[in-house]
Amino acid sequence: MIYELENLRCSYKDRLALDVPDLAIERGSSVGLVGRNGSGKSTLLRVLGFLQPYEGTLKFRGNTNPNNNEKRKATLLLQEPFLLRRSVFENVAYGLRLRRVPNSEIKIRVDETLASVGLEPENFAGRQWYALSGGEAQRVALASRLVLKPEVLLLDEPTANVDEASSILINNVLMKIKEKGTTIIIASHDAAWLNELVSSGKGKILTLRGGKIV
Repeated sequence: MIYELENLRCSYKDRLALDVPDLAIERGSSVGLVGRNGSGKSTLLRVLGFLQPYEGTLKFRGNTNPNNNEKRKATLLLQEPFLLRRSVFENVAYGLRLRRVPNSEIKIRVDETLASVGLEPENFAGRQWYALSGGEAQRVALASRLVLKPEVLLLDEPTANVDEASSILINNVLMKIKEKGTTIIIASHDAAWLNELVSSGKGKILTLRGGKIV
């Protein structure tokens, strides 16, 4: 299992936002999270991405106390893409530079990843963050995660605010990385899309209501 949760709870002030007595997520599986706004989907994603304090037990890759290097194997893409105030290339390269990847390798990986999300490097690498459409910005944000080759990709409504072309491209990218064994966990209101993503291989849909999986 890539994740094992036991008696995990999250609260915002006095409100219980997440209450998961038991949950196991298989390595290489695809998991869809559905539920109304405020049901706990985003909170669960933030917990799985090690961005949200919690009570209880969260075991990642068999370890109840993963170090920072292990935590980096899971990455979260939020619904509203956050880009650094710099070029597309530098946005995608940022995580690689933090990991001290050689410049020669960075160029190759960034160009390959941009191409994989439908952004031709020759046209987009030098473009500034403010010169992107909403769909392009979301794809750059996705590329900045994919270039790190994460074991787990967490996504919160990745196609909610993008055009149809970008939505199709994102869907195709996720199908490809799923085939490569990446664990994908997605919150989305698009039930048909989620069902398509998890229908083949190891996959399941989890419904949340009031912070609980029902």
